[in-house]
Amino acid sequence: MKKYTLQLRSLAATECFGLYLGQNANPGDIICLDGDLGAGKTTLTQAIARGLDVDKNCYVTSPSFAIMHEYPGRIPLFHMDFYRLQDAAEVEDLGFDEYFYMSGVTVIEWSERAAEILPEKRLSLRILLNNDESRTVALEAGTECRYDLFLLVNKCRQLIED
Repeated sequence: MKKYTLQLRSLAATECFGLYLGQNANPGDIICLDGDLGAGKTTLTQAIARGLDVDKNCYVTSPSFAIMHEYPGRIPLFHMDFYRLQDAAEVEDLGFDEYFYMSGVTVIEWSERAAEILPEKRLSLRILLNNDESRTVALEAGTECRYDLFLLVNKCRQLIED
């Protein structure tokens, strides 16, 4: 697996990064978001949704209690949150693993709770909230992930710094 780190120094940088991910997403992409409460997982997902052309009037919220929300866009967004689930067996029992193979973009918050059933083609992001409110994002691409992390990180650094 390839790994890179990206510094997001502001909310605007986080939103720019998410927008870029959404604009460049393809059907079947899986983006896993992990990190502590308040790290910015839902904020990043909202920006990904904008990049997928989800209607601006459609407010993207954390599906902590519903576990999954679906949003129509240029590519459908399947937004999942496994925070309330105990393990991968619960994800499978609820049938959410089927969405991993559909033609939408699947964004999963708290994905580590079901790590053993996630496809290798995923892009995993671990978000760390720093003391100065900036974020450090550790990116990791599975062996079958189509994202070239080197290009992704360099392009995002250019966007964030411009």
